[in-house]
Amino acid sequence: MKRHPFLNIVWNLCMLTAGSILCAVALNGILIPNQFLSGGVSGLSLFIYYLFPFMPVGVSNFLLNIPLFLVGWLFVGRRFFFFSLAGMTIFSLALFIPVPVLPIRDPVLNALTAGIISGIGSGIILKSVGSGGGLDILSVILLKRFSIRIGTTVMGFNAVLMLAALFRFNLEIVLYTLIYLFVTSQLVDLVVTGLNQRKAVMVVSSQWQAIAHEIMENMHRGVTIVNGEGGYTGQKLRILYAVITFQELSRFKEMIRQLDPDAFVVVAETVEVMGKGIGNQPHW
Repeated sequence: MKRHPFLNIVWNLCMLTAGSILCAVALNGILIPNQFLSGGVSGLSLFIYYLFPFMPVGVSNFLLNIPLFLVGWLFVGRRFFFFSLAGMTIFSLALFIPVPVLPIRDPVLNALTAGIISGIGSGIILKSVGSGGGLDILSVILLKRFSIRIGTTVMGFNAVLMLAALFRFNLEIVLYTLIYLFVTSQLVDLVVTGLNQRKAVMVVSSQWQAIAHEIMENMHRGVTIVNGEGGYTGQKLRILYAVITFQELSRFKEMIRQLDPDAFVVVAETVEVMGKGIGNQPHW
């Protein structure tokens, strides 16, 4: 459903604000009190803060984002750029919000909790038409150009960062931080694409006409009919190919059981789907 342009701007700014606040809670309420590290630009900001406590994390985050935004201006859309600029500014300001230390003593639970909060917050930010700046901009560039998932980019970049951290921090801190980063990356993928996962289905059945009709008329999904041939029997076959949502999968399987219990069905995961109606490619 399309919103009025002004309402769309307000909605995206609200998502950026909510996500930024969650990320700031994870950082100020868990990471800094436990002397944990982080990844990306916020991780570099923490490095600077631990070395020079007089430098606020919010200020470092803002300054370190400048060169990334220069790159983003060249490679991402203008809408994404300006909303990301707003998101980065909101996040930098959110880091100044005083947050009480969460009453969790176990360092592993601290890492898990921070990862969950930060992952959900980052995912909410990326569900908007912008980002929080920093590594998000690089991640979106790689996703658009090379189809590298956001969580993969974040985890790979941060793994290199943690190797460098071993020369300055003790091993336990780095290991706890890796737990935090791993949980964060998984939650980001879940929030951004996992809840909108599409399934590619292939069906080989003698009742292919009835099945195709059900998919198109009742499930309102497109079907591609491919001519095939049985490798052993040499019999001519019709193979149906369609893309459905995860929520429609159980309904689809029940329909197959009713029309042809002997049908050969393959259900495959998808990374991205582009196309009107069924597409789930991020909108950056």
